[in-house]
Amino acid sequence: MSKKAFYPLSGREFPRFSSHKTFFRLPIAKLDDAYDVAVFGTPFDGGTSYRPGSRFGPSKIREMSSLGRSYNWGRELDIFDKLKVADIGDCPVVPISIDKSYENIQNFAAKLLKQNKKFISVGGDHSTTLPLLRALKDKYKKNINLIHFDAHLDTYPAAWGCEYHHGSFLRHAIEERLVQGDHVFQFGIRGPLASKEDLDFIKKNKVNVFTIDKIRSSDILSFCKKLPTFSEGITYLSFDIDCVDPAYAPGTGTPVPGGLTSYEVQKILRSLKIKNLVAADLVEVCPAYDPTEITSLLAVDVMFEMLALMT
Repeated sequence: MSKKAFYPLSGREFPRFSSHKTFFRLPIAKLDDAYDVAVFGTPFDGGTSYRPGSRFGPSKIREMSSLGRSYNWGRELDIFDKLKVADIGDCPVVPISIDKSYENIQNFAAKLLKQNKKFISVGGDHSTTLPLLRALKDKYKKNINLIHFDAHLDTYPAAWGCEYHHGSFLRHAIEERLVQGDHVFQFGIRGPLASKEDLDFIKKNKVNVFTIDKIRSSDILSFCKKLPTFSEGITYLSFDIDCVDPAYAPGTGTPVPGGLTSYEVQKILRSLKIKNLVAADLVEVCPAYDPTEITSLLAVDVMFEMLALMT
């Protein structure tokens, strides 16, 4: 297939409310077709602790991505001219089993990585990040830089006797040595916490935490000038939509007031310098709580910036 075969369907030939619904109106491809980046849904929310429904995130984001475009004005490049990107459907999950879903997600990602493809996983809840990191560690056998946008630390202990849930993926990733704490960079973190002890794991493992207060201690442009660069190794970007203030992204399972604005998210993503972003995820979009669809629309914009970072 040619590069043009992986170009989005034109909105000037087919109105954006028409035709099939794929991510960015891209063609549906097989796992082993000749593209650079796979975008797929991971419709699992069995790790959710409060409002369920992010299993429906991938289908809604597909629909809203009809409003996506090709040319990134801020970066002055045509994303789909630089990258061959395809929608490869959804990863198979088991809605009643987190263990079987983890196995499926890890195996699905491993097949892509075996062919040296990059990917963006669209969740689903944040528990789905852990098996993706496992697949990456199996492939690259080295430490991974993790950029993590979230309202929450996600290093929390077991809940109701269950180790694996959407608030514990980072604790497990560090304990399993998939990532090192000092190679983790969190953006948008804010309170409240269940207890002061929630900070112990972060401090012990030297995780780099940019709370909302740190980000807002100066204007956003000044903050972006001080961002760390990721010029060595491989990098993974995990974006939980609840890092954004619920005024801008209400459609999420565990909303926290006082978060980032849509514009601040754009500026931070566009200011990141990453030499080798091999994979990313976008999680926790819950369409049932997104009546005007602005959360899903923002998710599309975040994915667009992820693709730009992969060029």
